[in-house]
Amino acid sequence: MDIPTIYEDEYLLVADKPAGLVVNVSENARNNTLQDWAVKKLGLENRADSSGNPQFYQRAGIVHRLDKETSGLILIARDPESFDNLQQQFKARTVSKSYSALAHGKINNMTQAVKVPVGRLPWNRRLFGILPEGREAETEIAVTAFYTDGREEFTLLEAQPKTGRTHQIRIHLKHLGHPLVGDPLYTGRKIYRNDRNFCPRLFLHAAYIAFRHPHSDRNLQFTSPLPPDLKKCLENLTKEN
Repeated sequence: MDIPTIYEDEYLLVADKPAGLVVNVSENARNNTLQDWAVKKLGLENRADSSGNPQFYQRAGIVHRLDKETSGLILIARDPESFDNLQQQFKARTVSKSYSALAHGKINNMTQAVKVPVGRLPWNRRLFGILPEGREAETEIAVTAFYTDGREEFTLLEAQPKTGRTHQIRIHLKHLGHPLVGDPLYTGRKIYRNDRNFCPRLFLHAAYIAFRHPHSDRNLQFTSPLPPDLKKCLENLTKEN
């Protein structure tokens, strides 16, 4: 697999994950995952059974996750100590992340915070949604541009998750009545089919990440431009004033 590396030193690396690539090995994804790539990249083939830090080896240093269809920046630690440090930063919510997303409809509030709990749906364990008994979840949203296809309006936005729940951004935008373009799980079949006419996949890209270096403690910031497939999607639309 040819996965771009944005940054790399002896303690960590920042990869630019392509859309369609599963992050972690599971029962449904046993080969050709980002984890497989990380095992080889970090030289962990012969140390997978190490007892020094089981989670580090089980995850091949991958500190957090991205959905399969989400592209963009993902952080990988090279050693157990760096892995623990970076995971603690995520738990303390001192890591800043920003995603570029395209949502259905026109979001009139230029900035807003969505604070509603997210949990796995009891009647469909494959999906997540807004549940009173769910886990705390917060996403800050900032509108950057409006687009149209002549029939429908769309909002290009930056989403900054303050918590890291599964499908959080997708669920919060749906909760606002503005599901993401190209989302097969949370838009409905008809809308998804129409989206595929101009957008090949989920329009969600991890564009920015900032954190403290696990050893030097200096602040690191990285960006990833919108990939060509999502740029093409915007070119298929008309930007509004």
